[in-house]
Amino acid sequence: VQLVESGGGSVQVGGSLRLSCAASENTDGNYCMGWFRQAPGKEREGVAVDDSDGTTTYTNAVKGRFTISRDGAENILYLQMNSPKPEDTAMYYCALDRASAGLCHWLVAPQVVLDLEVWGQGTLVTVST
Repeated sequence: VQLVESGGGSVQVGGSLRLSCAASENTDGNYCMGWFRQAPGKEREGVAVDDSDGTTTYTNAVKGRFTISRDGAENILYLQMNSPKPEDTAMYYCALDRASAGLCHWLVAPQVVLDLEVWGQGTLVTVST
């Protein structure tokens, strides 16, 4: 399976942005899918994940502002970013991992090793004041 992200760009504080991740194959199975980000000079971190049973988990920094959702019919994963902050500026990546199914929530824990099966190429989000 291949993943292609889109929707990144520049957004002002208080605005909104929706990222999309299109999968080349059906992902309505035993997969963990999620959004991850890497800011300049920082490690890649988990932002939001969607487990195979529909359970979603968010890193504390985005709770209440970002929403992850999956369109199984279209094989697309979304990240709705509301009220973004300058600290949300980063390259955002979509990823899929079968081994993490059922344990998806661990992928947003601090300092977790993100050795996932499939990664997209990333889409850049820049939040300005």
